Amino acid sequence: MWSLPCPPLESEGQASYALPMTTRLLSHPASLDHVTPPGHPERVDRLRIVNKILSHPHFAELDRKEAPVGRDDEIALAHTEDHIRAIRLASPDPDQEWEQLDPDTWMSPGSLEAALRGVGAAVAGVDAVFTSETDNAFCAIRPPGHHAESRRAMGFCLFNNAAIAALHARVSHNAERVAVVDFDVHHGNGTQDIFWSDRDLFYGSTHQMPLYPGTGAVAETGVGNIFNAPLRAGDGSDRFREAMRTVILPALDAFGPDLVVISAGFDAHRSDPLGSLELTEEDFVWATLYIMEMADKHAEGRVVSVLEGGYDLAALASSVGVHVQALMRGTGDLERIEIEEEEEDESDG
Repeated sequence: MWSLPCPPLESEGQASYALPMTTRLLSHPASLDHVTPPGHPERVDRLRIVNKILSHPHFAELDRKEAPVGRDDEIALAHTEDHIRAIRLASPDPDQEWEQLDPDTWMSPGSLEAALRGVGAAVAGVDAVFTSETDNAFCAIRPPGHHAESRRAMGFCLFNNAAIAALHARVSHNAERVAVVDFDVHHGNGTQDIFWSDRDLFYGSTHQMPLYPGTGAVAETGVGNIFNAPLRAGDGSDRFREAMRTVILPALDAFGPDLVVISAGFDAHRSDPLGSLELTEEDFVWATLYIMEMADKHAEGRVVSVLEGGYDLAALASSVGVHVQALMRGTGDLERIEIEEEEEDESDG
């Protein structure tokens, strides 16, 4: 059995809410059709286990919607036309297995629709929070997006869902300032690239360094809108929370966003095979609630969380579970969840 912990949180002025939040879950079965080669860490089983944990009765109150197909004009908010065209041209024919875009990034015949549904989920989440259909949203999608730069796919990512969501908020909902906060173990070089020269876009990241993709130094500041708080291998709760308290959250508070997008990567978990940080589920809840507090202060509570990394299945399931419970309840007083462990299906990567 896998257990979802009930993490006690320190008070520290932590936000709490008198009523549960309304949380929209955006997903689509097409996300399972993005198939990677055997042994690839960004595999179908990741989303299967996320779907399994979110099917538990504790998540019955989620407002579940299918993600629409993202449009090219939405993708073009963050990516060049050449990039969009290249991804479409690289999409394999149905009788092909894969197309390799770089050493880490692959497409199968189902990858294009999966990526378009990921864009559609992020955009629909933004629309829902700005029209008050929901308080916040979680996008259970793959492939991830935060490594995709304006002109190239990389690091498992085809389109940058978080950046597209932020830019969509400006174009379609007159948001003046939009923030992305990223706690994936890997630096979101793509989001940083897209936001680099725009003072009304904020990117704040905690990540392990040195580690792929090699960006994310403190000195990388854009036009005063980029805030990197790199951590070292072996760093755990104390260093992570210090980085959030002293760098990311004060900068986010000063920025005053109209929307906060979370690049919710859970590969900073101590069990993850692709990183060497020592975070636990409690840290993800802690960060989620403080980000929600900033959104409550500046953005009428508007938060859209987009799944990024997380490659140990048990850790991913438990981390997503507590993250979504925090979004739903606005509290660290979470309930224990147990799910039956299943063997990984190696047939589809």
